[in-house]
Amino acid sequence: MHGISRRCVSLLRPQRNARTATRPVPRRLEAMHSLPSQPLLKAALWDMDGTLVDTEPYWIAAERALVESHGGTWSHQQAMQLVGQSLLHSAAVLQAAGVRLEAREIVNTLSAQVIEQVRRNVPWRPGARELLDELHQAGVRCALVTMSEGPLAGVVVESLPKPYFEFMVTGDTVTNGKPHPEAYLTAVELLRVDDPTLTIHHCVALEDSVPGATAAIASGVVTVGIPHQVPLPEDPRMVMWDTLVGRTAADVGQLVDNRFTAANLLEGAN
Repeated sequence: MHGISRRCVSLLRPQRNARTATRPVPRRLEAMHSLPSQPLLKAALWDMDGTLVDTEPYWIAAERALVESHGGTWSHQQAMQLVGQSLLHSAAVLQAAGVRLEAREIVNTLSAQVIEQVRRNVPWRPGARELLDELHQAGVRCALVTMSEGPLAGVVVESLPKPYFEFMVTGDTVTNGKPHPEAYLTAVELLRVDDPTLTIHHCVALEDSVPGATAAIASGVVTVGIPHQVPLPEDPRMVMWDTLVGRTAADVGQLVDNRFTAANLLEGAN
């Protein structure tokens, strides 16, 4: 919920991208796994809940209130199991905990409560807005890739001082939520509308949860894990940062260069 099937390519450029968002993930994305001849960071793909904003406490409070209103109990451990999951998955877990509502009712109830809290106070993660601004000034395209639904993601984006995000891929616009890679593959395909030379190797994903990091890694983009509510396991396919505080556009760009260099070394060894 905290990442929940908040299913949505809520597009900030709806006319062009709405057509793309309804298509299945194209087969030609498989060809995008070839390494670029000139490595260059072109896009940063941002998770929202737990990475850009710390909305997890809002989700947990909303879950607990809902479960208790149906006579059940909701522990912190149960809440942590939903971090990064799709909304529909989370709704099913809440039903099993005793919530006697349809899945859509659960999603709407929780989302409304979290939106109300975010409207009062947007809990930005440390260093996130600063890095977002740096990337924007450096000409790096940014997209929001979240399992939250459009209304909540829209409130967060609208609270930013500049139009940093070109578009949003949200949980209600994908068939498969994280940890499936569809949301990230969709984002890359949308970016390619304006720049056909862009590949997955030009993109870096910023994630805080296991489902989110799993989705990003599976898509093939360079993945940065910034653990927050739950620990992330060590994975050679993921770069781990403790925080975004002090991180710069150059730091993000270096990750793309490092992948290219490593691939070249591997090719030379073969």
